Amino acid sequence: MKDVLEQLGALAGTPWIYVIVAVSVLLDVFLPVLPSGVLVIAAATAAAGSAAGAVGEATAVHAHSGFPDVFALVMCAATASVLGDMMAYRVAWRGGDRFDRAIARSRRLTAAQARLGTALLRGGGPLVVVARFAPAGRSVVSIGAGVMHRRVAEFLPWSALAGLTWAAYSVCLGYFGGQWLGASWLSTAVSALALFAAGAGAAFLMRRPQEPETSP
Repeated sequence: MKDVLEQLGALAGTPWIYVIVAVSVLLDVFLPVLPSGVLVIAAATAAAGSAAGAVGEATAVHAHSGFPDVFALVMCAATASVLGDMMAYRVAWRGGDRFDRAIARSRRLTAAQARLGTALLRGGGPLVVVARFAPAGRSVVSIGAGVMHRRVAEFLPWSALAGLTWAAYSVCLGYFGGQWLGASWLSTAVSALALFAAGAGAAFLMRRPQEPETSP
């Protein structure tokens, strides 16, 4: 972890940090095992360390030098998240039959797709935001929306809100954790635990059965 922070710290002031974050978040929808959330947190922690170093070595005018980097990191992660969602959505839209057969082989995916369909039909767009924090939830939602041929106007706004919420939360965890605990592996670990806790809560909400509708 220390070596990762040192490498990210060296890249924090270069465009490469945004390329690495963008690629990781973009591919996360197809490969949920990628630690994109931890990477975003580590990059934000490194930015906090760079900002703290600038304050210690420069004048007070540079005290806010970390803000543009943090804002750019949020926008980079959020944009990559939306682009990845739309790529998975389009792929699933065009290959709906094959995805249906693949999903049918897994009872868990079948149940998740059914819950997603019910939620979207009821106007449950917030499920897209909640799923962004759950492990593999982003993949299930994006692919499920494509398989069910939901309209872009129904899916894209919620995907954008989900990506921005997730990116802002992850970056804030890393940045403020780095400010309070220092740019260390401990800060990144604590922030990552907070992200995993949010993911566990999101997974619980997604697994919770829908309440039956009552007749008037």
